[in-house]
Amino acid sequence: MCRSIKTLRPPVLPHEATQDDIRAAALQYVRKVSGFRAPAAHNREVFDRAVDEIADATARLLATLEVRGGRHDAVRTPEPEPRPGAV
Repeated sequence: MCRSIKTLRPPVLPHEATQDDIRAAALQYVRKVSGFRAPAAHNREVFDRAVDEIADATARLLATLEVRGGRHDAVRTPEPEPRPGAV
């Protein structure tokens, strides 16, 4: 494997995980577990189904996780610069 599965939630990931992020992680997982980078034709359907199911489960997990102290502590929006002459 050329890359590992990355954490897909803030504050580790600076933004919400996209469907592409989730699918890439699911694909990496299935590749690792199956030992195949790409399945043979006779295994394509089960390989793709596994990726879909894992991506769905991952999306549900990320949507329902409660990260205490979460985003607001880790990702801070800078204060706007005061405008000259503003009171």
